[in-house]
Amino acid sequence: MEKRRVVITGSGLTSSLGLDVGVFYDRLEAGNSAVRLMDGWSDKLKINRIAAPVVLPEGLEKTIPRTFRRSMGRMSIYSALAAEKALHASGLTREFTASGRCACVIGSTMGSGESIMEASRIVILNDSENMPALQFFKCASHSAAFNTANFLGLTGCVLAPAAACASGLQAIGLGRDLIQSGAQDAAICGGAEEVTPEVTASFELMFAAARGFSGPPEYSSRPFAADRVGLVCGEGAGLVVLEEYEHAVKRGANIYGEIIGYATCGCGSHVSQSDHRSIVRCMDLAFRDAAVSPAQTDYISAHATATLHGDAEEAMAIREFFGSGTPVSSLKGHLGHTLGASGAIELIASLEMMRRDRLLPTLNLEHIADDCAGLDHVRSVREQKISIFVKNCFAFGGINATLICRRV
Repeated sequence: MEKRRVVITGSGLTSSLGLDVGVFYDRLEAGNSAVRLMDGWSDKLKINRIAAPVVLPEGLEKTIPRTFRRSMGRMSIYSALAAEKALHASGLTREFTASGRCACVIGSTMGSGESIMEASRIVILNDSENMPALQFFKCASHSAAFNTANFLGLTGCVLAPAAACASGLQAIGLGRDLIQSGAQDAAICGGAEEVTPEVTASFELMFAAARGFSGPPEYSSRPFAADRVGLVCGEGAGLVVLEEYEHAVKRGANIYGEIIGYATCGCGSHVSQSDHRSIVRCMDLAFRDAAVSPAQTDYISAHATATLHGDAEEAMAIREFFGSGTPVSSLKGHLGHTLGASGAIELIASLEMMRRDRLLPTLNLEHIADDCAGLDHVRSVREQKISIFVKNCFAFGGINATLICRRV
């Protein structure tokens, strides 16, 4: 039986560089960075107080009715706002989303970190009578998925992959699989995350967070660079609407691109260190699924978080699998590492690059590291037609994910 084709017909985001896809892209192209000093974070935490936060316009979150908003942490609010935009962009109706034929698949590293810390403080202070009645629903690992599904009236399959930095891309891959199998006709998919000082501290404990950089905060996230010092945490949400091709064509939908390949796999050896052999295996599985050659690839949206080990392993895998001629860049110099949302947010940026026939560069890549050399690093905005691009994500836990998209 021939597999059903799956296309992208809508996108929406809540990002540190804007809440509109066009504005977001323009700021990326202008070389803006959202990374800044977090004045509200206590210096008692002994962490590098930099991050790339989302700043919502006053009153925006209250456009979500309180009956839904009261069970949402910040992460779910970001997700709901992004999903509403994606659904509007797609042109799908609320009647369709209530038909049972539209899924909601949204991944995250965990539930709302801010809400989890709030609940922990209440318990430690033995003040449980003041625990908000719906606090659990903010803390649950599937919080963004079920809150967004309820907000949009989605009655189809609801899934919530929790695979750290691969969560958003796995969610899109799972949505693709649901539609390809015939179980659903459409899916709202992606990832959401919120940044807290406690999350940043966890990366510092693993020697992965940016430390020792003496320049301004906006220059501290430096993927593939010789002087990279670690990742900077970001936050936000990215959601795309996936749809069966014939279903989209029949209603005259605007098609952003087609998902032609997807794979996810584990490295089977280490929980915190990327492994170039398993990255190569994941990309190979995705290209086998797509039935196209790596040589046909016009752009690679790298995971590259600016960690010493991770960037080197990914660069080695790309050299081995693609050679030296395929353009590569990472957007984490602009956005920080948005963790479970990164795959979806960066996919949306890549779709916009494909629409505009322009490649965005890796920000702050002044001197390429020797262990990341031998690639066609995009270091300034470049005019180029993109017919096929790859989005990679590699997560703690030894989890890899690769998605391949094609212009339609």
